[in-house]
Amino acid sequence: MTIVIAGCGDLGIEAGLRFAALGHPVVGLRRSVEKLPPEIAGQSVDLSAHVPTLPADTSVVVIAVSPDERTRDGYLATYVESVRNIAAAIERDCAREPRVIYVSSTAVYGVSDGSWVDEFTPAKPASETATVLREAEVLLLESVANSTILRLAGIYGPGRTRQIDRIREGNETLALNPYFTNLIHRDDAAAAIVHLAIMVTSPASIYIGVDDEPADQREVVGFLARRIDRPVPPTSADGASDGRGSGKRCRNDLLKSTGFSFVYPSYREGYSAVLAGEGSRHR
Repeated sequence: MTIVIAGCGDLGIEAGLRFAALGHPVVGLRRSVEKLPPEIAGQSVDLSAHVPTLPADTSVVVIAVSPDERTRDGYLATYVESVRNIAAAIERDCAREPRVIYVSSTAVYGVSDGSWVDEFTPAKPASETATVLREAEVLLLESVANSTILRLAGIYGPGRTRQIDRIREGNETLALNPYFTNLIHRDDAAAAIVHLAIMVTSPASIYIGVDDEPADQREVVGFLARRIDRPVPPTSADGASDGRGSGKRCRNDLLKSTGFSFVYPSYREGYSAVLAGEGSRHR
């Protein structure tokens, strides 16, 4: 089956390589196709401004775009307009409607009291950018019948070392109060995309993509500090999470009920792999 990856950045390339390893032809849509690996055929297109050309035999479309600007306008162009253009291409080009996997974010849940969230929790965004993400989700579900939303939490993995760098440079502080963070290693996120696209017969319309263990951000920072032999950062009223409530704790039960299993079930296994230099970030 032909797989199209719309927005072929780090996550999209990793998913594309996994599809290719299973023997599927993969087409990557992005502006700078010269950066794609040879396993992925490229089509140069700005998805926020143009309708791409899709192969007639496209069976799966993965939408994994990311904004240039983290503003409302930037999100509108990247997410809403890209979905609109891809939906138009599907209607015009595809011999039969493909399965669409759309990568969204758990940010659409405006929960900040530390409570548990699952796919049945109402998506009530608490920021302008998250509101746009939800708008794009609704647009896709209304435009393409065979669509699945994968709401990912914070992605980390090879080359994504900002948190580690802040600790190493002594620029991190800990919040006074608990703040729950939800994470997923890039490789598990890519594996979940492939799993939902070709290994689940009738996927649900929405899944949450997080690892098994929502954690207090202070625990994550402490773990990393000890692993890189640096002092655990001090607590401060200006700590990174203060003023944002207690966050939320996301459940992955529905995703796991499809038979999906995590290589990195918590931040401990995942960050240990990052610190060991396993894998590489795709550009």
